[in-house]
Amino acid sequence: MTNPLFYAKILLFGEYGIIEDSQGLTVPYSFYKGTLKHSDLATKFEQDSNSSLLKYAEYLGTLSLPENFKIDVPRLVTDIKEGLFFDSNIPQGYGVGSSGALVAAIFERYSFEKHVPEDISKETLKELKLVFGEMESFFHGKSSGIDPLICYMNLPILIENRENVGKVSIAEGTTGQGAIFLIDSGTTGETGPMVQIFFEKMKTEGFRKTLKEEFIRYNNACIDTFLKKEMTPFFRNLKSLSRWAYEHFKPMIPESLYKAWKNGLDTNAYYLKLCGSGGGGYILGFTKDYAKAEIMLEGFQKEVIYRF
Repeated sequence: MTNPLFYAKILLFGEYGIIEDSQGLTVPYSFYKGTLKHSDLATKFEQDSNSSLLKYAEYLGTLSLPENFKIDVPRLVTDIKEGLFFDSNIPQGYGVGSSGALVAAIFERYSFEKHVPEDISKETLKELKLVFGEMESFFHGKSSGIDPLICYMNLPILIENRENVGKVSIAEGTTGQGAIFLIDSGTTGETGPMVQIFFEKMKTEGFRKTLKEEFIRYNNACIDTFLKKEMTPFFRNLKSLSRWAYEHFKPMIPESLYKAWKNGLDTNAYYLKLCGSGGGGYILGFTKDYAKAEIMLEGFQKEVIYRF
């Protein structure tokens, strides 16, 4: 039996904004991946994963999923008792979809009805997002379903609004000077507390106003210009987005990156933004000249994910 690999995901744009109906753009990231495997559970990692899966299977047994998306929970439980575990190198608390990959892997193997990603219609995509939201809520309290959807589809996804998502193509990366890259903040982040901070901020009218009138405008403009490869307006909007986040999302920015974030804005050598909910894990960087940015960000662990 082949074990399909499920890749991590990166939310390039839309963090927090998608809660308030902004657009979002998310891409698979094949550097990290996970797959379901059987073993004799000889290591602690395998044992922990196996016992976590059993708890998750119990949760799945309580869900009332639509008929064409139902999960064969009894078969899943049998496999868990026979040594099933999730073999993954996707870091947890880094905003790259560790739980999303697991949900996608479970759905792919144990859904009664098979759904081939290439053949999925826009309407089914919408339904699948809701199903994945229920399935992933076990891990985060409440989930949009986007992370598992990206991991399952293994395609870039444009989040058009709270309801609609669609497949989108992103031009192949080149070997140009520009790059999108990840910076490791050195600490893990927890989604729950960060989202709670966001909702507290949303209680103030001033924050709600600037989020809708500025953040969402910059965010959507970044997505539009990036997909059209219009890099001059892209970087102009990106700078505005990065500055807005520095002023309004300070609690979500890891302290280790405050200075570097401001330095990018002051020099225009690179711009930083949150990767997911923030608080730790990865931060996203964008630059027209990666060689220059790399020198300026010396001391931070970086990974290039796209060249242009």
